[in-house]
Amino acid sequence: MSNVIIGILLIASFVFMVWYCMKGYNLMVGFFVMATIWTILALIGNAITPAASMDGKSVMDVLEFVYADGPAAYASSILVNVFFGAFFGRVLMDTGIAATLIRKVVELGGDRPRLTMSLLCIVTAIIFMSMTGIGPVISIAVIVLPILFSLGVEAPVALFAFMGSIMAGIFANMVNFKQYQEMYVGFAPAAKSYTYNDYFTIGMIGMIVGLVVVLVIANLTMKKGKSHNWAIDSQPAGKENAPWYSWISVILPVLGVVLLKLPIILGFILSGIYAMATTGKLKGNYSEICRRFAKLFTDGSIDVAPMIGFLLSLAMFNNAATFAAPYFTAIIGNIVPTTAIALTIVFALLVPLGFFRGPMNWVGSGSAIFAVILAANPAIPVQFMYPLTAATTVFPQHLDVTQSWVAWGFGYAKVSSRDFMKRSIPAGWISGAIMCLIIFIMYGHLV
Repeated sequence: MSNVIIGILLIASFVFMVWYCMKGYNLMVGFFVMATIWTILALIGNAITPAASMDGKSVMDVLEFVYADGPAAYASSILVNVFFGAFFGRVLMDTGIAATLIRKVVELGGDRPRLTMSLLCIVTAIIFMSMTGIGPVISIAVIVLPILFSLGVEAPVALFAFMGSIMAGIFANMVNFKQYQEMYVGFAPAAKSYTYNDYFTIGMIGMIVGLVVVLVIANLTMKKGKSHNWAIDSQPAGKENAPWYSWISVILPVLGVVLLKLPIILGFILSGIYAMATTGKLKGNYSEICRRFAKLFTDGSIDVAPMIGFLLSLAMFNNAATFAAPYFTAIIGNIVPTTAIALTIVFALLVPLGFFRGPMNWVGSGSAIFAVILAANPAIPVQFMYPLTAATTVFPQHLDVTQSWVAWGFGYAKVSSRDFMKRSIPAGWISGAIMCLIIFIMYGHLV
């Protein structure tokens, strides 16, 4: 009976957290508070009826696991990837490679709005397979969005298409893969052996699905307007194009990891060096080059700084969820699906609950739900289950009004959240549902 009561209190706090996320309050503080509430409730429950999750652990061991081990493990395996991914994003921006690719796409598309928009979205998705952070997003946005506006693409459509292309790229993004994989490993340690190489195929399929859905919706909702050729105007004065042989830098980190099995960080470093070498940014004496690298890393760190505190408090919440999971199981454990087809249907239907950092979102209040699902399916293959959780996280999360760069885009493009959500919610749901079906077809037989 005590487990049920504790479970009800946890569910009540969980509902509060969903509301808190939807209201857009500070997430770093929110997840720290939730980690504390769940830890206290789990300790009370264990004092009444000992739980297997706390077997052999003292109160101090539990506090150590939540508030020290969680952030420490996250920092050692994830934050370094985030920092170096942000560093590489800064390299692409400061060398002019990203801007050059965009300018070339505009020259190719000319004054055909639909073609130019589609080409820009494809290039943006490819760029964000490696780049990360709000800084690179804004740097690309202030180039891409004015081009689309000048071609007669309405602001809501332009903003949706651009943000949607980022969403598509991030489904195959190496840094994001490591981030969500580490969360998954917290509840299923055996998933540590699941690498980006294992995920790459389904990641690329997800990127293509996301792009297609976004472009179809953008084209269907785009009105025919006046346009003019921006191929020449789009190139800022004083900015030279990066050499053509430097353009491959955009996908070099991915190629290095997939083809050469390089560590992700080494892939970013070597790709960054190649980009700088081929664009003349390694000229000067040793001290000047060192200062240049230091500045790029510092600027990249600033780009991702707002999310670091949030990620560390999220790690506390995830670890607290491992102690809370048995009490959730006492309430909803019997209704958790255990077959591949049932899990696929449920996840496909509940994709919208990944919006507003809801209960189907790793980077939100979904950790506890996923913990219960994994506890009810201890032998489920990570090749099947991880992509399912990624589908309900990435597609809604990166088209969500709570995403920092989406919120920035509203102010920059003068677009209301309502106009954006009329396109983003259907796009996120359709993309996620299609991917759930594809994941079932590819990996359902392993369950």
